[in-house]
Amino acid sequence: MRVPVNYKMYLFVSIVLYCLFSGCLMAQSADRPNIVLIMADDVGYSDIGCYGSEIQTPNLDRLAEGGMRFRQFYNMAKCNPSRSTLFTGLFKGNNRAQSMGQLMGKAGYSTIMCGKEHFDKWVPERCMPNQSFQYSFWYHLINDFFVPESGEYKYPFHLGGRELKVADINAQLKPLYKTDFVTDYALAFLDTVCQHSKPFFLYLPYNASHYPLQARDEDIQKYKGKYRKGWDVIREERFKKQKAIGIVEEDCRLSPPEGNINRFRGHPKDNLERRKLIPLYRQWNTLSEKEKDELDLEMAVFAAMVDRLDQNIGRVLDKLEEQGKLDNTLVMFLSDNGSCPYDSNRDFDIPPGPRGSYRTLCAGWANAGNTPFRYFKQYGHEGGANTPFIAYWPKKIKQGTITNETGHIADILPTLLDVGKGSYPKVCEGEKTPVLDGESLMPIFLQGKRKGEHFFISGMEKFRMIRWNNWKLVRVNNEEGRLYNIQEDPTELNDVANKYPEIVEKIKNRYQKWQEKVKQ
Repeated sequence: MRVPVNYKMYLFVSIVLYCLFSGCLMAQSADRPNIVLIMADDVGYSDIGCYGSEIQTPNLDRLAEGGMRFRQFYNMAKCNPSRSTLFTGLFKGNNRAQSMGQLMGKAGYSTIMCGKEHFDKWVPERCMPNQSFQYSFWYHLINDFFVPESGEYKYPFHLGGRELKVADINAQLKPLYKTDFVTDYALAFLDTVCQHSKPFFLYLPYNASHYPLQARDEDIQKYKGKYRKGWDVIREERFKKQKAIGIVEEDCRLSPPEGNINRFRGHPKDNLERRKLIPLYRQWNTLSEKEKDELDLEMAVFAAMVDRLDQNIGRVLDKLEEQGKLDNTLVMFLSDNGSCPYDSNRDFDIPPGPRGSYRTLCAGWANAGNTPFRYFKQYGHEGGANTPFIAYWPKKIKQGTITNETGHIADILPTLLDVGKGSYPKVCEGEKTPVLDGESLMPIFLQGKRKGEHFFISGMEKFRMIRWNNWKLVRVNNEEGRLYNIQEDPTELNDVANKYPEIVEKIKNRYQKWQEKVKQ
């Protein structure tokens, strides 16, 4: 049968167009990196090696040496607002907020989330992990790290949209330890998506190193006895190392040691004499030998949790290398807030470490964790709101860079869309979507500076921080705002509110405009 000439032409044109279109898709995919976003929980500014710590974090140090560290990178100073802002790109949003998982999926990425979901109430249902990500293993605010392997466990885990019983958790190590088996699921999902031609986006929001202080014994033994020298010495050693590695400037001054003055955080009602001491700063040499032993163990367990976190980050990096993906992957690491000193302890008869213990860091160790800054989680001061940020991308980011540019957790979503060539919708359910509060970090990654005004907020409302360019207005316990020039005074030692009342008013007016925008 003779085929009509026009059909031959149609077939030829179709093949050419298909090849061109496929080539464009392949070129676009090759041009876009895979993305791994890792979030730690309650890890302070100096709690990892490349920011001054004695804790062994060789994998994070490797990312820092091969990439970029920020001296100033802000979060929202508490778990749930930080994670809500990260997910949506908004300091505070509404039911039209968009999820980074959905947007990256629409941009053509395979999407994975493994870890902790902890959102503010304003975050809409569509942003939940099972609705946002193609693959997900997640839980909501389960603080225990050791999970019982048999019997009933009242806190559910979720595999996609279904609840997963503890007995059905697929874990490589026993006893079940959350940091480990969350990574197990991430690695399994990576094996699946790496068979596809599409780039992938992996979000790993770990729970480590939030209280309770629970860790594997082999990790604890690495640190037991190393903190007998006390928090005063550890803080000085970390500050000295920070200057040596360049993460703080040579003329930076160490803030004075202090306890937690948050009168809005109460204590559980037992063991009152002991609880009186938990929020206080005390000189280490004034403590009894018994107290020193107990507090050495407390910090050793925390260090073990950070160590185990780093080990699992190393497992992810090893997997990417094994799959030949690491060179074309943007890896970002951050923490949701500074170190946490709040007394949520239970049963002091069980020491920190094993399953069943429920102990927290005291103010002395949390203060050391936030070296060289003041205050803690929930505070808008640098100790609560400024934490490590590392970006590693061999094809784009110069090795061993430390930047003075300021970033914010709200910048992550715009960065993802920029890097992944995604778009942000203008309308949701017939109404305008909220305008993103952040902007892409790409100009900084490429050794440049971002232009225009810098406006960031952080801290809980009673501890709100408003950063406007180099000025920072921050309050404590709803008191009058304190004003600092962060460029000149990064550790917030000199309140200049009385000297510059016009700057205070400008910042308040700028904040009011933001509040009005949120109501829309």
